[in-house]
Amino acid sequence: MGQIALSVAGREYQVGCRDGEEPKLRALGAMLERHAAAAQRAAGGSAERTLLYIALMVADELAEREENPAAGLSVAVLTQIAERLETVAATLEEVPQDR
Repeated sequence: MGQIALSVAGREYQVGCRDGEEPKLRALGAMLERHAAAAQRAAGGSAERTLLYIALMVADELAEREENPAAGLSVAVLTQIAERLETVAATLEEVPQDR
């Protein structure tokens, strides 16, 4: 079993994980750290409240993506999806309808 150290809002945490999941956990930790400065200002120095505010900020982003899933997609990804849908539609138009 793997273990890594994550630094969030100036504090270090030891986190256990399955072998091979270390890069993913580091990326998740970096996501949390992006919100740390704003959360620390809002929390007024309380470590516990800082973590709560970070969690709320991440939850807000998740809720926003659930409400508008296409908002997080790049133009390139949307173009790729559109091209695939056009290919599927063209294939369906070629299928005989007497089946």
